[in-house]
Amino acid sequence: MVHVVASVRVKKGKVAEYLEIFRDLIPAVREEQGCVEYFPAIDIPTELPVQECDEHTVTILETWASLESLYDHLRTAHYLAYRERVKDIVEHVSLKVLKKF
Repeated sequence: MVHVVASVRVKKGKVAEYLEIFRDLIPAVREEQGCVEYFPAIDIPTELPVQECDEHTVTILETWASLESLYDHLRTAHYLAYRERVKDIVEHVSLKVLKKF
């Protein structure tokens, strides 16, 4: 299994719009072969001293059965359509692809 942590920095004032578009994507992705888990999350402020909060970042948490499943996901028509829909409101994306040991 592989785990993906995608940090999506959205333009100021566009988080709600981004989440609406992303929610449209979720059902199709969850139907993909190899998708174990797929959901967006946003920061919540806490008293933890090492926490970094960013109100303009949405974190996408994903679990895939294999790296091949992840690659297949990135080529689907619904994922490519999502990328097109958000291209003008996303400022930056960083990605971590992880394997549990």
